[in-house]
Amino acid sequence: MLVLGLESSCDETAAAVVEDGTRALSDVVASQVDMHARFGGVVPELASRAHVANIIPVVEEALDRAGVGLDDLGAVAVTQGPGLIGALLVSVQVGKGIAYGRGLPLVGVHHLEGHLSAVYLEPDPPPLPHLALVVSGGHTSLIRVDDHGRLVELGATRDDAAGEAFDKVAKLLGLGYPGGVMIDRLAKSGDPTAVGFPRAMTKKETGYEFSFSGLKTAVLVHVQQHGIPEGQGLADLCASFQDTVVEVLVRKTRQAARDHGLAHVQMCGGVAANSRLRSQMSAAGAEDGFRVHVPPPRRCTDNAAMIAAAGFYRLRRGAHSNLSLAADSALPLPAAIG
Repeated sequence: MLVLGLESSCDETAAAVVEDGTRALSDVVASQVDMHARFGGVVPELASRAHVANIIPVVEEALDRAGVGLDDLGAVAVTQGPGLIGALLVSVQVGKGIAYGRGLPLVGVHHLEGHLSAVYLEPDPPPLPHLALVVSGGHTSLIRVDDHGRLVELGATRDDAAGEAFDKVAKLLGLGYPGGVMIDRLAKSGDPTAVGFPRAMTKKETGYEFSFSGLKTAVLVHVQQHGIPEGQGLADLCASFQDTVVEVLVRKTRQAARDHGLAHVQMCGGVAANSRLRSQMSAAGAEDGFRVHVPPPRRCTDNAAMIAAAGFYRLRRGAHSNLSLAADSALPLPAAIG
């Protein structure tokens, strides 16, 4: 089955054609990074307008790259939520229009289930069940993936997501948007022990939950006391902040893998592209005996191939949406996998 996937939950307009949930025939993304960079973050109204302008050309390019037409499709999958409501509406409405016009099955996909499905597009995906660390600008969660669509959230952040902390600290330091990329780049030449930042919720009794708001505040206080450093000092500060986030993510993931006896761990979401997180998680896996699976960086960030893959598995389980499908900016994960 060929599934057309559409994604516009934030600032990427994306369309992809995926075969049987495992092979991406095309994967097109129109980024808005340059437009939002001067504001230091995503401006929802601007994002929505850009999606409206980009969505049809992106769909046409995805079909063209895949060498197929609308009549060759077997279904349409769209990101239903969560995300920016105005942005979500664009791909939801276009998806509904294509499904109605061509008489195709339509399925709404939770954005996180999309990220969790990106790994199935790789040649050696993790077996089921496995543990997943979802880490992005809007989400930081540990999820036990028992089967396609059978997901158990073990713990999540109580406040800021890891990616949000990266972006806000980068903005504080004047590094621009998206901040995670710049911090990762500078941290490579820095000393991660230069500044001692707090590691929140690391005691065993806190379980698998995260908190990064205190760390963000600690960086702010450090800058207020010492100013924004330059040169090596800036690299050291970035490395210290990044290492604090990574250590907590790795520590919690190791704990969950041990507690649940899982030998395979996948990481997904935009922060999964972070080089320090990848290297430290791989080292932890080698020490503890679990194997780490991470999609390539282009599939860690928002894309439509992951939505099409998730849509295929939802359709295979018998899940369908009708034309009353509504975008939901706060769509809960249980509602998507019920």
